[in-house]
Amino acid sequence: MSRKVRAEVDLAAIRYNYDLARRQAPAAQAAAIVKANGYGHGAVQVASALEPDVPAFGVACIEEALELRDAGIEKPIMLLEGCFDADELEQVDSLNFWPAVHSEHQLQALESATFKNRFPVFLKIDSGMHRLGFQPAEVASVVARLQALSCVAEVILMTHFARSDEPQEGATRHQLEAFASITGAEGLAACLSNSAAVMAWPDAHRNWLRPGMMLYGATPFLEPNAVADQLQPAMTLTTEVIALRDVEPGEAVGYGGTFVCERPTRIATIAMGYGDGYPRHAKNGTPVVIHGQRAAVAGRVSMDMMTIDVTDIPGVEIGDRVELFGKQLPVSEVAVWCDTIPYTMVTCLTPRVPRYYSE
Repeated sequence: MSRKVRAEVDLAAIRYNYDLARRQAPAAQAAAIVKANGYGHGAVQVASALEPDVPAFGVACIEEALELRDAGIEKPIMLLEGCFDADELEQVDSLNFWPAVHSEHQLQALESATFKNRFPVFLKIDSGMHRLGFQPAEVASVVARLQALSCVAEVILMTHFARSDEPQEGATRHQLEAFASITGAEGLAACLSNSAAVMAWPDAHRNWLRPGMMLYGATPFLEPNAVADQLQPAMTLTTEVIALRDVEPGEAVGYGGTFVCERPTRIATIAMGYGDGYPRHAKNGTPVVIHGQRAAVAGRVSMDMMTIDVTDIPGVEIGDRVELFGKQLPVSEVAVWCDTIPYTMVTCLTPRVPRYYSE
């Protein structure tokens, strides 16, 4: 019998979530972000499903862009971190990639290269996250240098928010104010909004949106949000029960004895572990769903297996399906139990977990 771990990806949900993002700012363009293998959902499959509706895609690096081109994706592709080496600029020119420029060495590489075509350039500005980008005081001179290049069809200003998933926190407002203070960039288009900003910061919508995690149906917020609450989960991660046993009170389950039975306990072993990408540090009590009811992780997650307490769920048998997260159990809720975020829950799933696609 083959191992029954599977991730089911609902492409219709992804299209719905993209449309929800677009409806937040109807006058803006929305580039679908499919980096990190489509946030673990399959970049090629997601891009193929969205291509009729999107003006562009966004990826982290040229290798991810080339994968899409090799699969027949034709829409422009934004390189969100720009080019890492000057020799990548030839592919930017020939394959309709739209690079970001965040540093002097990338700018000099553009100035030194020869191009046959023209393309937009996304000028990344450090408005307060302090990860990538030119300082606001440098923007006017950088814009002038870019506009002097025959290959640059348009300069689009870009920045990234550090805390837009915390709507009550003032950091995003400060970053917006820093962005607004830029001189020498009047009249240029801007691309500011990640998923959280799309849903919670209308002032940041501007000309281009960059919906990422929200495409895949997971909220970045810890609190309710009127838009995020409408998202449809795109991935459902499931496996099967492979063993059952009754364990006496006082007995421990799993590595390290972290779960000790307080009553006669029915333990189901399921085929899922950190070798599949499920977090080893999931706490005892982390929910799963079986027979439409919630059970709980009981004991430390192993490489290939984990154990759950099904004492209060009658009729559990070997072969029963178990949902780790998805349509019945939000991945964002599971992430809290694992001291992480939904982004890591989906992007860290390993190739051992096959993806199955449906409409």
